[in-house]
Amino acid sequence: MMSLTRKMLPIGVENFEKLRRNDMYYVDKTEIIADLLRNHGDANLFTRPRRFGKTLTMDTLKTFFEIGQDASLFEGLAISRHSDICEKHQNKYPVVFLSLKGAAGSTYENAYSMIKQLIAEEYQRHSYLADSTVLDLVEKGQFNRIRSMSLNEGDLENSLRTLTRLLYKHHNQKVILLIDEYDVPLDKAFLNGYYDDMINFIRIFLGGALKTNDNTEFAIVTGCLRISKESIFTGINNLKVFSITDARFSDYFGFTNEEVKGMLSYYGIIDKYQTTKAWYDGYLFGKTEIYCPWDVLNHCDTVVHTDDAEPKAYWINSSGNDIIRKFIEMANSTTKSEIESLIAGDTVVKEIYQELTYSELYTSIENIWSTLFMTGYLTQRRSLGNDTYELAIPNLEIRKIFQRQIYEWFKDFSRKDSSTLNLLCQAFADGNAKEAQKQFTAFLRKTISIRDTYVKAAKKENFYHGILLGLLSYRDDWIVKSNVESGDGYSDIVIKIPDDEIGMIIEVKYGEDADMEKGCADALAQIERMNYSAILEDDEVQTIYKYGVACYKKRCKIVKA
Repeated sequence: MMSLTRKMLPIGVENFEKLRRNDMYYVDKTEIIADLLRNHGDANLFTRPRRFGKTLTMDTLKTFFEIGQDASLFEGLAISRHSDICEKHQNKYPVVFLSLKGAAGSTYENAYSMIKQLIAEEYQRHSYLADSTVLDLVEKGQFNRIRSMSLNEGDLENSLRTLTRLLYKHHNQKVILLIDEYDVPLDKAFLNGYYDDMINFIRIFLGGALKTNDNTEFAIVTGCLRISKESIFTGINNLKVFSITDARFSDYFGFTNEEVKGMLSYYGIIDKYQTTKAWYDGYLFGKTEIYCPWDVLNHCDTVVHTDDAEPKAYWINSSGNDIIRKFIEMANSTTKSEIESLIAGDTVVKEIYQELTYSELYTSIENIWSTLFMTGYLTQRRSLGNDTYELAIPNLEIRKIFQRQIYEWFKDFSRKDSSTLNLLCQAFADGNAKEAQKQFTAFLRKTISIRDTYVKAAKKENFYHGILLGLLSYRDDWIVKSNVESGDGYSDIVIKIPDDEIGMIIEVKYGEDADMEKGCADALAQIERMNYSAILEDDEVQTIYKYGVACYKKRCKIVKA
């Protein structure tokens, strides 16, 4: 259990001041401030997958640069060692900070209203402008209209540029503009069918603030995707892009290996290092090995309270995974084979297109490969030049997400083939192992097999167990249960057909080294040794079939006792 003297982990905390004032554990990323001041453009775009610390980084920048913020929050951090930078830049600028991650409406009207609210809140944060002795009545009237949400469409479209202009005039100091998660409204618009309206708005809204804006010192924009310049950043020739393939700033979003080791040591759980690495490491940003910080924080928080806690796929609950489902649905035979290779721990070579519009993301398998890479479902192992990379699934967590989506896709896909499903079920009900083997093999040939070289045979069995369970659950008049306590253990699948007084015990094994005969023999021996049929015998089921099933890649063997 975590000692009360140890710092609280900042799960979901994206406010730098809150994190520091509450003395939470902080992985110091403030060196990014010095690097930005040495290597920034007028407008800078950082693209990283969701949950890699973009919002906290932006809030940190706001707290450092903004006039009136508490400089003591940075005491003892990396940036404080740069006394010249702190003296010249700390708390010297007016800052506009807008996070668009909340602009996720189901309609254009909803999203537009959310953006209006977010802008009004940022104007209210600078409410002192309403009493400025520098601004004229027209400017203060415009400010109050936007702040009170009594604005027209033109006001909102130009609201970012307007605020930078008013702040510059009031302070006589150029403004730092921070736009977080700029592409969330576009993502939601694309998914909900109002993309054209939203992109037309965002093009003016962001473009007006970023393009040759003499009121700003510089601007930082973050997002998940690098949307085509022709689509969003038209005419912004001063845009510097730092993507996941760029070596610059590569270690500021996400945790490095040493940072994870330091955290685990601090909380007294360094023995969990290898598990943490296998599950949440594996990303390569530029040339830096990176862990997903959301996962590491959640895993660490769980383990310090429950030492034997199993790792979980935390990311799956924080980000939509529809893209993998779409990928699987569009996959041809070659692509399915490549997915199998990835899940087995191998790599595939693909050309990556980092400048796509949302309307292009799903138009081809080639574009989906690129989207999976940019959104963190795949990572590079090495660059081969000319935008071509060896791609891999980063870690066990993302592999689990792929496997879950394959399960769901196959379940829906197979249920469309009712005639073959009925043949499979009837073969099991008739005690016809040979026919059951034939029909199950037919289904396995259509799915994407799991031959994960990173896990033990027992874990591989789970894939085939899940597939067979899903297929046999098709019959509404059958009672199908999984991992049921029976006899002296837990049987894989137990089925009762009440109308016919038929029961089945099915044990699934992975055919290690393609030895299917041994797999079936081991399965049947286990059924007898553990007396799995006791649950059916207790219910006085008249006919009981015992099946041993062994699977390897897309082949299976089924033997009846």
